[in-house]
Amino acid sequence: MIFPRLRQRLASLFFPLLLLSGPLLGGAALAQETPPPTEAPDPPGVEENVSALDLYRQGGGFMHVLLVCSIGTIAVSVYCFIQISRKKMAPPSLVDPVNAAMASHDVVAAYNICQGNPASYARVMTGALLKVNFERDLANKASMIDAAAEALDEEEHRQMVWVNYLNIFATLSPMIGLLGTVWGMIVAFDTLATTSGDAKELAAGIKIAMVTTAGGLIVGIPAMFFYFFFRDKLQGVMATVQKHVSFAIDILSGEIRLQGAADPPSEAVGEPPPETSADDSTGPEPATT
Repeated sequence: MIFPRLRQRLASLFFPLLLLSGPLLGGAALAQETPPPTEAPDPPGVEENVSALDLYRQGGGFMHVLLVCSIGTIAVSVYCFIQISRKKMAPPSLVDPVNAAMASHDVVAAYNICQGNPASYARVMTGALLKVNFERDLANKASMIDAAAEALDEEEHRQMVWVNYLNIFATLSPMIGLLGTVWGMIVAFDTLATTSGDAKELAAGIKIAMVTTAGGLIVGIPAMFFYFFFRDKLQGVMATVQKHVSFAIDILSGEIRLQGAADPPSEAVGEPPPETSADDSTGPEPATT
Protein backbone atom coordinates (compact mmCIF):
# COMPACT_ATOMS: atom_id res chain seq x y z
CA MET A 1 0.00 0.00 0.00
CA ILE A 2 2.96 2.26 0.56
CA PHE A 3 4.27 2.07 -3.01
CA PRO A 4 1.00 2.94 -4.71
CA ARG A 5 0.64 6.01 -2.49
CA LEU A 6 4.27 7.05 -3.21
CA ARG A 7 3.69 6.80 -6.92
CA GLN A 8 0.58 8.93 -6.65
CA ARG A 9 2.45 11.63 -4.76
CA LEU A 10 5.37 11.65 -7.26
CA ALA A 11 2.92 11.81 -10.12
CA SER A 12 1.12 14.76 -8.50
CA LEU A 13 4.49 16.59 -8.17
CA PHE A 14 5.94 15.93 -11.64
CA PHE A 15 2.74 16.49 -13.63
CA PRO A 16 2.67 20.29 -13.14
CA LEU A 17 6.39 20.45 -14.00
CA LEU A 18 5.74 18.62 -17.27
CA LEU A 19 2.95 21.03 -18.10
CA LEU A 20 5.24 24.03 -17.57
CA SER A 21 8.26 22.61 -19.37
CA GLY A 22 6.29 21.38 -22.40
CA PRO A 23 5.96 24.75 -24.21
CA LEU A 24 9.59 25.62 -23.49
CA LEU A 25 10.90 22.36 -24.89
CA GLY A 26 8.57 22.56 -27.89
CA GLY A 27 9.67 26.14 -28.67
CA ALA A 28 13.32 25.20 -28.45
CA ALA A 29 12.79 22.24 -30.76
CA LEU A 30 10.89 24.46 -33.21
CA ALA A 31 13.64 27.04 -33.11
CA GLN A 32 16.22 24.36 -33.92
CA GLU A 33 14.17 22.90 -36.78
CA THR A 34 13.17 26.24 -38.43
CA PRO A 35 16.04 27.62 -40.62
CA PRO A 36 16.94 31.29 -40.26
CA PRO A 37 15.25 33.57 -42.83
CA THR A 38 17.44 34.34 -45.83
CA GLU A 39 17.80 37.90 -47.07
CA ALA A 40 16.11 38.59 -50.40
CA PRO A 41 18.56 39.54 -53.17
CA ASP A 42 18.52 43.15 -54.26
CA PRO A 43 16.67 43.74 -57.51
CA PRO A 44 18.93 44.46 -60.45
CA GLY A 45 19.34 48.22 -60.93
CA VAL A 46 20.52 50.52 -63.65
CA GLU A 47 24.24 50.99 -64.09
CA GLU A 48 25.39 54.10 -62.31
CA ASN A 49 28.43 54.89 -64.45
CA VAL A 50 27.63 55.21 -68.15
CA SER A 51 30.47 56.64 -70.21
CA ALA A 52 30.14 58.77 -73.31
CA LEU A 53 31.47 55.85 -75.37
CA ASP A 54 28.65 53.66 -74.09
CA LEU A 55 26.08 56.26 -75.13
CA TYR A 56 27.78 56.57 -78.50
CA ARG A 57 27.45 52.82 -79.07
CA GLN A 58 23.85 52.79 -77.89
CA GLY A 59 22.93 55.56 -80.34
CA GLY A 60 23.45 53.33 -83.34
CA GLY A 61 24.74 54.22 -86.80
CA PHE A 62 23.42 57.80 -86.67
CA MET A 63 26.11 58.67 -84.17
CA HIS A 64 28.80 58.09 -86.81
CA VAL A 65 27.31 60.83 -89.00
CA LEU A 66 27.07 63.16 -86.00
CA LEU A 67 30.72 62.43 -85.21
CA VAL A 68 31.71 63.56 -88.71
CA CYS A 69 29.67 66.75 -88.26
CA SER A 70 31.32 67.47 -84.92
CA ILE A 71 34.82 66.99 -86.37
CA GLY A 72 33.95 69.29 -89.26
CA THR A 73 32.61 71.94 -86.88
CA ILE A 74 35.78 71.89 -84.82
CA ALA A 75 38.05 72.04 -87.88
CA VAL A 76 36.20 74.95 -89.52
CA SER A 77 36.00 76.86 -86.23
CA VAL A 78 39.75 76.56 -85.71
CA TYR A 79 40.40 77.74 -89.27
CA CYS A 80 38.12 80.75 -88.83
CA PHE A 81 39.76 81.64 -85.52
CA ILE A 82 43.13 81.75 -87.28
CA GLN A 83 42.12 83.31 -90.59
CA ILE A 84 39.36 85.82 -89.82
CA SER A 85 41.18 88.57 -87.94
CA ARG A 86 42.39 92.09 -88.66
CA LYS A 87 46.03 91.12 -88.15
CA LYS A 88 45.68 88.33 -90.71
CA MET A 89 43.54 90.04 -93.35
CA ALA A 90 44.84 93.62 -93.06
CA PRO A 91 48.20 93.53 -91.22
CA PRO A 92 49.79 96.89 -90.35
CA SER A 93 53.09 95.60 -91.78
CA LEU A 94 51.36 95.62 -95.19
CA VAL A 95 49.14 98.69 -94.90
CA ASP A 96 51.90 101.11 -93.86
CA PRO A 97 54.32 100.38 -96.78
CA VAL A 98 51.46 100.63 -99.28
CA ASN A 99 50.41 104.00 -97.87
CA ALA A 100 54.00 105.23 -98.07
CA ALA A 101 54.27 104.12 -101.69
CA MET A 102 50.95 105.77 -102.54
CA ALA A 103 52.10 109.01 -100.91
CA SER A 104 55.14 109.08 -103.19
CA HIS A 105 52.96 108.02 -106.17
CA ASP A 106 55.09 104.92 -106.69
CA VAL A 107 52.29 102.68 -107.99
CA VAL A 108 54.69 99.96 -109.17
CA ALA A 109 56.19 99.58 -105.68
CA ALA A 110 52.73 99.42 -104.10
CA TYR A 111 51.65 96.81 -106.63
CA ASN A 112 54.73 94.66 -105.99
CA ILE A 113 54.15 94.84 -102.23
CA CYS A 114 50.55 93.66 -102.65
CA GLN A 115 51.51 90.91 -105.08
CA GLY A 116 53.88 89.37 -102.56
CA ASN A 117 51.31 89.15 -99.75
CA PRO A 118 48.29 86.78 -99.58
CA ALA A 119 46.23 89.00 -97.26
CA SER A 120 42.73 90.15 -98.22
CA TYR A 121 43.85 93.79 -98.18
CA ALA A 122 46.54 92.99 -100.76
CA ARG A 123 44.05 91.31 -103.11
CA VAL A 124 41.60 94.21 -102.92
CA MET A 125 44.35 96.79 -103.32
CA THR A 126 45.79 94.97 -106.34
CA GLY A 127 42.49 95.29 -108.20
CA ALA A 128 42.37 99.00 -107.45
CA LEU A 129 45.97 99.66 -108.53
CA LEU A 130 45.32 98.16 -111.96
CA LYS A 131 42.94 101.06 -112.67
CA VAL A 132 45.41 103.85 -111.90
CA ASN A 133 45.66 106.42 -114.69
CA PHE A 134 47.42 109.71 -113.96
CA GLU A 135 46.12 111.24 -117.17
CA ARG A 136 42.60 111.27 -115.77
CA ASP A 137 41.06 113.30 -112.99
CA LEU A 138 42.34 112.30 -109.52
CA ALA A 139 44.35 109.43 -111.02
CA ASN A 140 41.13 107.76 -112.22
CA LYS A 141 39.77 107.51 -108.67
CA ALA A 142 36.22 106.53 -109.68
CA SER A 143 37.43 103.44 -111.55
CA MET A 144 39.76 102.52 -108.70
CA ILE A 145 36.88 102.61 -106.22
CA ASP A 146 34.70 100.43 -108.47
CA ALA A 147 37.49 97.88 -108.93
CA ALA A 148 38.17 97.83 -105.19
CA ALA A 149 34.46 97.26 -104.46
CA GLU A 150 34.34 94.29 -106.85
CA ALA A 151 37.49 92.79 -105.35
CA LEU A 152 36.12 93.35 -101.84
CA ASP A 153 32.89 91.49 -102.62
CA GLU A 154 34.83 88.62 -104.14
CA GLU A 155 37.12 88.38 -101.12
CA GLU A 156 34.21 88.45 -98.67
CA HIS A 157 32.48 85.69 -100.63
CA ARG A 158 35.66 83.61 -100.60
CA GLN A 159 35.97 83.85 -96.83
CA MET A 160 32.24 83.39 -96.29
CA VAL A 161 32.38 79.95 -97.89
CA TRP A 162 34.14 78.59 -94.80
CA VAL A 163 31.73 80.29 -92.43
CA ASN A 164 28.77 78.81 -94.31
CA TYR A 165 30.08 75.32 -93.56
CA LEU A 166 29.24 76.01 -89.92
CA ASN A 167 25.69 76.85 -90.96
CA ILE A 168 25.50 73.54 -92.83
CA PHE A 169 26.63 71.58 -89.76
CA ALA A 170 24.27 73.56 -87.51
CA THR A 171 21.31 72.70 -89.75
CA LEU A 172 22.27 69.12 -90.59
CA SER A 173 23.06 67.85 -87.08
CA PRO A 174 19.58 68.34 -85.52
CA MET A 175 18.01 66.82 -88.64
CA ILE A 176 20.14 63.70 -88.22
CA GLY A 177 19.20 63.60 -84.54
CA LEU A 178 15.51 63.87 -85.48
CA LEU A 179 15.92 61.04 -87.96
CA GLY A 180 17.47 58.93 -85.20
CA THR A 181 14.53 59.78 -82.97
CA VAL A 182 12.02 58.57 -85.56
CA TRP A 183 14.05 55.43 -86.18
CA GLY A 184 14.26 54.66 -82.46
CA MET A 185 10.48 55.01 -82.06
CA ILE A 186 9.95 52.70 -85.05
CA VAL A 187 12.17 50.09 -83.36
CA ALA A 188 10.28 50.52 -80.07
CA PHE A 189 6.84 50.10 -81.64
CA ASP A 190 8.01 47.13 -83.69
CA THR A 191 9.23 45.49 -80.49
CA LEU A 192 5.90 46.29 -78.83
CA ALA A 193 4.00 44.64 -81.67
CA THR A 194 6.04 41.44 -81.70
CA THR A 195 6.52 40.89 -77.93
CA SER A 196 4.50 41.06 -74.75
CA GLY A 197 5.30 44.73 -74.29
CA ASP A 198 7.82 44.51 -71.46
CA ALA A 199 9.42 47.86 -70.65
CA LYS A 200 12.90 46.35 -70.78
CA GLU A 201 12.33 45.20 -74.33
CA LEU A 202 11.25 48.71 -75.38
CA ALA A 203 14.29 50.38 -73.79
CA ALA A 204 16.62 49.76 -76.75
CA GLY A 205 14.52 51.68 -79.28
CA ILE A 206 13.72 54.50 -76.87
CA LYS A 207 17.40 54.86 -75.97
CA ILE A 208 18.32 55.20 -79.66
CA ALA A 209 15.73 57.96 -80.00
CA MET A 210 16.92 59.91 -76.97
CA VAL A 211 20.67 59.53 -77.55
CA THR A 212 20.54 60.60 -81.19
CA THR A 213 18.37 63.61 -80.33
CA ALA A 214 20.81 64.72 -77.66
CA GLY A 215 23.77 64.12 -79.98
CA GLY A 216 22.25 66.24 -82.73
CA LEU A 217 21.63 69.14 -80.37
CA ILE A 218 25.10 68.87 -78.81
CA VAL A 219 26.68 69.28 -82.25
CA GLY A 220 24.17 71.74 -83.73
CA ILE A 221 24.03 74.35 -80.96
CA PRO A 222 27.80 75.18 -80.91
CA ALA A 223 27.90 75.14 -84.73
CA MET A 224 25.09 77.69 -84.89
CA PHE A 225 26.80 79.89 -82.30
CA PHE A 226 30.13 79.89 -84.18
CA TYR A 227 28.35 80.59 -87.47
CA PHE A 228 26.83 83.84 -86.22
CA PHE A 229 30.01 84.74 -84.36
CA PHE A 230 32.33 84.42 -87.35
CA ARG A 231 29.82 85.94 -89.78
CA ASP A 232 29.65 89.13 -87.75
CA LYS A 233 33.41 89.11 -87.21
CA LEU A 234 34.04 88.76 -90.95
CA GLN A 235 31.79 91.69 -91.72
CA GLY A 236 33.72 93.83 -89.25
CA VAL A 237 37.09 92.81 -90.70
CA MET A 238 35.96 93.48 -94.27
CA ALA A 239 34.77 96.94 -93.22
CA THR A 240 38.28 97.59 -91.87
CA VAL A 241 39.82 96.41 -95.16
CA GLN A 242 37.53 98.74 -97.10
CA LYS A 243 38.53 101.65 -94.89
CA HIS A 244 42.24 101.02 -95.46
CA VAL A 245 41.79 100.70 -99.22
CA SER A 246 39.76 103.93 -99.43
CA PHE A 247 42.42 105.71 -97.39
CA ALA A 248 45.18 104.55 -99.75
CA ILE A 249 43.18 105.65 -102.82
CA ASP A 250 42.60 109.08 -101.28
CA ILE A 251 46.35 109.41 -100.66
CA LEU A 252 47.11 108.60 -104.29
CA SER A 253 44.47 110.99 -105.62
CA GLY A 254 45.83 113.81 -103.50
CA GLU A 255 42.72 114.27 -101.34
CA ILE A 256 44.70 113.16 -98.27
CA ARG A 257 48.31 114.06 -97.68
CA LEU A 258 50.47 112.20 -95.20
CA GLN A 259 52.55 114.27 -92.84
CA GLY A 260 56.09 114.65 -94.17
CA ALA A 261 55.22 113.51 -97.69
CA ALA A 262 56.82 115.39 -100.58
CA ASP A 263 54.69 117.45 -102.92
CA PRO A 264 53.90 115.34 -105.98
CA PRO A 265 54.31 116.80 -109.44
CA SER A 266 51.12 118.18 -110.91
CA GLU A 267 51.25 115.79 -113.85
CA ALA A 268 51.34 112.80 -111.48
CA VAL A 269 47.88 113.47 -110.07
CA GLY A 270 46.30 114.28 -113.37
CA GLU A 271 46.30 118.10 -113.06
CA PRO A 272 46.94 119.96 -116.31
CA PRO A 273 49.88 122.38 -116.41
CA PRO A 274 49.02 126.04 -115.88
CA GLU A 275 48.00 127.80 -119.07
CA THR A 276 49.80 130.98 -120.23
CA SER A 277 47.68 133.94 -121.21
CA ALA A 278 48.31 136.31 -124.07
CA ASP A 279 49.26 139.07 -121.64
CA ASP A 280 52.15 137.00 -120.32
CA SER A 281 53.81 136.64 -123.76
CA THR A 282 57.22 138.19 -124.09
CA GLY A 283 57.15 138.82 -127.83
CA PRO A 284 57.89 142.29 -129.27
CA GLU A 285 55.02 144.73 -129.44
CA PRO A 286 53.97 145.85 -132.90
CA ALA A 287 55.28 149.28 -133.98
CA THR A 288 52.86 152.15 -134.24
CA THR A 289 53.02 154.87 -136.83
